[in-house]
Amino acid sequence: MSTFESLLEQYAELVVRVGVNIQPGQALLVTAPLETVEFTRLIVSKAYEAGAKYVQVEFEDDSITRSRFEHGDEASFDYYPAWKAEMMEKFAEEGGATLTIKVPNPDLYQGIDPQKVSRATKAAATAREGFSKYTRNHKISWCLIKAPTKAWADKVFADVAEEDRIRVMWDTIFQMNRVDGSDPIQNWQNHLKNLEQVQDKLNHKKYKSLHYRAPGTDLRIELADGHIWRSGGGENGRGDYFVANMPTEEVFTMPKRTGVNGHITSTMPLNLNGQLVDRITFTFKDGKVTEYTAESGEQHLTHLLATDEGASYLGEVALVPHDSPISNLNRIFYNTGIDENASCHLALGSAYPFNIENGTQMNREELLQNGANVSLTHVDFMIGSAELDIDGELQDGSKEAVFRKGNWAI
Repeated sequence: MSTFESLLEQYAELVVRVGVNIQPGQALLVTAPLETVEFTRLIVSKAYEAGAKYVQVEFEDDSITRSRFEHGDEASFDYYPAWKAEMMEKFAEEGGATLTIKVPNPDLYQGIDPQKVSRATKAAATAREGFSKYTRNHKISWCLIKAPTKAWADKVFADVAEEDRIRVMWDTIFQMNRVDGSDPIQNWQNHLKNLEQVQDKLNHKKYKSLHYRAPGTDLRIELADGHIWRSGGGENGRGDYFVANMPTEEVFTMPKRTGVNGHITSTMPLNLNGQLVDRITFTFKDGKVTEYTAESGEQHLTHLLATDEGASYLGEVALVPHDSPISNLNRIFYNTGIDENASCHLALGSAYPFNIENGTQMNREELLQNGANVSLTHVDFMIGSAELDIDGELQDGSKEAVFRKGNWAI
């Protein structure tokens, strides 16, 4: 039986070798919660073993982050240091890779004016727009992974004895990342191959549109002309294969910016920058959100949609069967990087240019002309369930089942 230490080492090796796939001579930027320092040290060690020439670590701390919103001057919330944005752009320009342990605390901003958080989020996104082009276009390798923090484990496993929650969260993270004591790297190669088979099938279909039906949902989404379905991994600008999200169970593509009509209801809570939003409904007309509600956290949606014009349009449509590994855990993780891989989902905001033919060579205006959405933000929300049916419209106008009762029908 594998020990915790050996599984942790396998996980660190996996995210370095398969996730970000660090190459000899490459620099790596690791961003991590302070609580995960021991695991972060292991990642750094594995990165140097893989040939990294330099590893920079930036730690984040919830108390420090919250302190800004409790005590900061009003001018603070519209500020993001230009020097930091320039540093990140320079790092990307030189071909560096980024690995982020992304574990937002679902209750971090409880009692904080949501407008402050929204302003700070927008200021950061605006300043980092140049850097974001490197990741959105897959010019560099980037990977988002998970590791337990106390606040997150307490939220997800409130039904477990407090002293066991971190251990149970680690067991769950190992499970969803196929770290089972055998050969996780081979497990992932098999998994990525299976996802690519689904991706290839959908690219062969060339659906004109998808029609979603479920309780509270009746939505038709046109897909962009020349859209490309993607899955688990892809190549960066120099041809190195990496996996942007671990775990991953999705296949995803680009909706036509002005081609979304109808209404939809979310099926899981959304952790929106450390603020929970639940039971969301959206009504779309010609691609744009015209009405919205939420049973809780509606004001956070208001601020999200006000980010810019593109925040009210969809940038991603993703398919995940209800009968899949993370979904079958039957637990809400309050972490979009996990919950989106348990459920079909959509994203408000920016499209990924690599989801359309020649998209990575297009400028902003060309992307818009070709049906892609452009925005400072990109926020996924979950819509999948065992009651979701999806029909695909083929190019000749005929229709066929894509999903029935939440699972693949093709």
